[in-house]
Parts: sequence; C-alpha cells; structure tokens
Amino acid sequence: MNYLCLDEYAKAWVFKHQELLIAPQQLAQIKPMTPTRSAVLWSTFISRDKDHPDFFSEDDWLCQAQHWQAQEVFWEQAFEDETAIPEQILSHLDWQDNTTVYFCNSRVEVIETRFDVFKQHWQNFMFLADGSILIGKKRPQVVQFMETGFARLGEQPK
Repeated sequence: MNYLCLDEYAKAWVFKHQELLIAPQQLAQIKPMTPTRSAVLWSTFISRDKDHPDFFSEDDWLCQAQHWQAQEVFWEQAFEDETAIPEQILSHLDWQDNTTVYFCNSRVEVIETRFDVFKQHWQNFMFLADGSILIGKKRPQVVQFMETGFARLGEQPK
C-alpha cells in the first residue's frame, strides 16, 4: 500500500479546517503517502542524505543557487487575504490541472494530489509550510514554501 487513509494522517486537520473546507470528491484526491513510499520519492527527487529541509547543506541541490531564481514570492499575503495562490508561482509552474504533484514535507511525509486540487486548496497545504517542496511528476519546476511566508521558485537538476 502506497497511501495512508487521510484519517490516519497525523496532520489531517489541515484538510478538515472549518474555514477552509474541502469537498469530499477533492478530499479523496489528497493522498498522504506511507512513510516507506515517501522515503523512496524523497530520496529520488529531494535528497538521499537529509531527512528534512532544515538539514539541507551545500551538497544538496536545494541549497545550490543555480537552481533558484533570485526573486522570492511572498505567499503569506495571499494566504491572509484568502485569495488565489500568487500568480508568480502559477506562471512559474505552468502545469496542466491534471498534473500529479507531490508536496514534500520530509523524508517520511509526502502528500500526492493533482495540481488543480492543490491550486484550489493551497491555503490548507500552507499550514504545513516549513521549507516544504512542491514538485510535479515529470516536471522540472519546483517551489519551496518557507515558513517565513516566502516561496523560492526553481528547477530540479537535469
């Protein structure tokens, strides 16, 4: 089994928040991975050595400047204003709605969903933002959501 039932996910409350309700059919598209499956994805696309963004070092591609744009995007204002995800992030990603995306919090905590679900309910995901990394299946673009309210826009190494 690759996924946890959402009710088994320790942080499921972020997707059941009373002020940010998600329809049942979309809630079904939010799939926390098992720790084992999360570890495989994390090791493949994020880091073989580090378990959490707090521990990244210059050896990790996520700490190398050539993978990131110079300008960061302030996502927290849109979050507070209860508006759509910032346009700079959307234009950077430029993914189809049915793109499978992975919201990577740590080696043992990755959430799979579709891009349209993430876009519509991005505020729920931001409760988890702690250096969290959003990647798309077979897509080079990446966004790292920092706990400071900023997001870094970049591309994975080829």
